[in-house]
Amino acid sequence: MLFLISKYLSRGSKNTAAGDDDKRLKQKQQQQQREMPAASNGAAEVGRGCMAGCVPVCAKRAATVTTTITTTLARTSRHNFVRSAASGLFAAAREFTNHESLPALPDAYAEFAAAFPQHGGLAGPADAIRDGEYGHLDRHVCLDYTGMNLFSHAQMNSSVPSTSAPAAPPPFFDIAYRSASLRSQVQQCGDGAAAAGPAAAGGVGAAVKRRIMASLKIPEDEYTMVCTANRTSAFRLLAESYSFTPGGGGGRKKLLAVYDYESEAVGAMAESARGRGAEVMHASFAWPSMRVHAADLRKKLLRGRRRQSGRGLFVFPLVSRMTGARYPYLWMSAAAEQGWHVVLDACALGAKDLDTLGLSLLRPDFIVCNFFKVFGENPSGFAGLFVKKASLGALERSAVARSIGIVDIVPARRWSLRDDYSTDLDSSLTFPKLAEPLEPTADDLDTTSSFSGPLSTTAIGRRTDAAENGNTPEICEVDSTPSATEEDNDTPQPPAAVEGEEEIRLEVECRGLDHADALGLIAIGNRLRCISNWLVVAMQRLRHPHPEHGGGQQLVRLYGPRVKFERGPSLAFNVYDWKGEKVAPLLVQKLADRHCISLTCGFLHNIWFADKYEADRSAVLEQRSDGAGEVGIHVVSASLGFLSNFQDAYKLWAFVAKFLDADFVEKERWRYTALNQKTVEV
Repeated sequence: MLFLISKYLSRGSKNTAAGDDDKRLKQKQQQQQREMPAASNGAAEVGRGCMAGCVPVCAKRAATVTTTITTTLARTSRHNFVRSAASGLFAAAREFTNHESLPALPDAYAEFAAAFPQHGGLAGPADAIRDGEYGHLDRHVCLDYTGMNLFSHAQMNSSVPSTSAPAAPPPFFDIAYRSASLRSQVQQCGDGAAAAGPAAAGGVGAAVKRRIMASLKIPEDEYTMVCTANRTSAFRLLAESYSFTPGGGGGRKKLLAVYDYESEAVGAMAESARGRGAEVMHASFAWPSMRVHAADLRKKLLRGRRRQSGRGLFVFPLVSRMTGARYPYLWMSAAAEQGWHVVLDACALGAKDLDTLGLSLLRPDFIVCNFFKVFGENPSGFAGLFVKKASLGALERSAVARSIGIVDIVPARRWSLRDDYSTDLDSSLTFPKLAEPLEPTADDLDTTSSFSGPLSTTAIGRRTDAAENGNTPEICEVDSTPSATEEDNDTPQPPAAVEGEEEIRLEVECRGLDHADALGLIAIGNRLRCISNWLVVAMQRLRHPHPEHGGGQQLVRLYGPRVKFERGPSLAFNVYDWKGEKVAPLLVQKLADRHCISLTCGFLHNIWFADKYEADRSAVLEQRSDGAGEVGIHVVSASLGFLSNFQDAYKLWAFVAKFLDADFVEKERWRYTALNQKTVEV
């Protein structure tokens, strides 16, 4: 390098030595080429001690060229995908003004397959799994599920184990509430697992946790999984357990949430954090793309004084549950660099989205996932709160947190799919024998409860919150103030190991997770990408047959990203009649349910309007229906899962197209009345 610099500085004054310089330069390059293999081998051994300047210039150029080529190919591939979706669909008809003019399902699928050839190789394995294990999905289109599916429909209706190992028959488990703080639960699971004996390691709860963490590729040596009753309980538990008290004086710690829609779980978390003295902030989203307002979020990340104990909690979902907008991973990295503890909300992610390279490099402090038993039929389940062991110091013991809904996974007591068929299972025959006697510890409730059975009222009070994944009971102790001794040492003591007890590891076959693992991240992502973008284009082609001012009124108004390669599998929209008036989202949801389609209603908020879109503010925003004073947009949302297929998207499109008939709502109302049903007010 010094030789090159001196050659550059002496250029022009030593022209006579040009020939010698070229010769020496060629010899230098040959020597570098001979040394490169040895240098690369040495770099593997020296590794992190190598500085950036020691890489040969030619190697740097080769790496730069390779990266540039890869980036260019990726950009070209994405551009071609968007162009195929925008121009290759519905070439024969630019718009549809009558629901009877829609192409038949086979014709629509043929055009879809031609526009998205990459979908053809993915349809076979996914459709085979759906046809063989989830036949009930052909009778009802389920577009309101978010979370991860544990078991298949066929598996839950079969009582014959498919493995030779000790296995649990359907429905495999129930949940039992316990009174414990999050910090003590993490310590017990992390430090006391080995001391708890073989029975605890081989129980149904441990088996389910092992299977889940293996599927999500969350390392057990870095994270501890704590089960909660539902997503709302997980968020409240974390807010009540996090140390919002600033150390060493100064301003308040903060809670910064990145959500473009109203979430009950986030609302409960914000309420708990605000009650504990935290400053609650929300990111804003630019209209009309609903992307994160980067300048505003960056300012809020830097707000306040950086402390050794952290600025606060940064709650980040990666993808919007409502609009399907995706957010860059780098926001998590930027938050961590500024001293925030990062909470990744993975409930809206796809079945294998946690396998991405970004999450393998960026380890958040907390991860929240939602699990249900059967997609499309049994929404009961639990939420998983994964706590990074290195972040345990950010948690504190809380008397309130002891009553918020930490649960244990226990052997099932009755069948949960059919109300008219139930039986008590003999745990001594089905499950390994637990440590005797089965007496609760000082931190545990003396009763258990399940989604399929009533809760005992011994020494507890019951409170029911409308959780986002269903009405799930949460337990509140009557006397929730522990003694000073309990606060100092509230870690449940593990039961003593039985001498001579053999370790029996129960295996719980989770076919839902197995099917997601078999398909993989790339196949699932490409499949949902093709179907969701087709649905976006199809919705935009629906127009009312009353041309005004040169064109008909659009039937559907979409919110968030349109045709986009990296969009999520969710779609937020509203239906408008021929006069331009919005059809109530709740009415659309009810009518869809009559047509065997399950949708979700939501409320978009935290919307920021640039100057050029300021005129849209008054026309778009509306007051929240409960009169709380907040402004936003009431919308209908459809979420595709890894088991959703093209037929599901087509059925939704065909249903929405029925609103092109100006009398559709009135016909449905009279039809509903004729069936002696409760009339829905329009």
